[in-house]
Amino acid sequence: MGRPARFPADLILDGAARLLAEGGPGAATTTAVAAAIGAPSGSLYHRFGSRDLLLARLWVRTVGRFQAVFLAALAHPDLDRAAVDAAVAVPVWCRAHPDEARVLLLHRRAELVGRWPAELDGELATLNDAVAAALAEHTRRRYGTAGGAELARATFALVDVPHAAVRRHVAAGVAPPAEVDALVRETVAALLG
Repeated sequence: MGRPARFPADLILDGAARLLAEGGPGAATTTAVAAAIGAPSGSLYHRFGSRDLLLARLWVRTVGRFQAVFLAALAHPDLDRAAVDAAVAVPVWCRAHPDEARVLLLHRRAELVGRWPAELDGELATLNDAVAAALAEHTRRRYGTAGGAELARATFALVDVPHAAVRRHVAAGVAPPAEVDALVRETVAALLG
């Protein structure tokens, strides 16, 4: 049995997320990440091979972690509770994961990586498929169809509204206040009826 990694991938990604959240993509150099976690630069290259792959893996991990929470809430059998819980999951997640929230909400994928590593093509191609399918299924269950207008309304209520509600706070480096949750709930209820 091999010994455990001294600098596991999640520790490295957490260090990169902190630097990115504090200083933007330019701050998350391999040298800076290594220094932030007290690792030799070689550990990062051994684990990720390049800065592009490190930041790409950070992006994919962050999206996956957020989506897992959103999808779990949207899966509730009661449609109204599912909608409200999924939308409120956004500010709740942002408060619990401030560095990752900044990575996800303030930096576009294209800003993070000069050239996305080809080895991630498969993951990136399907990264949002589960959310798209869940939104379509929720819309079908709610309206009997997932047509353009119905899907647009559900997407606006469950994705656009909560993201807009937290973006200003995340950009300012502060946690979205708990009052945002109530406003999101009220807006989602009004939009979805």
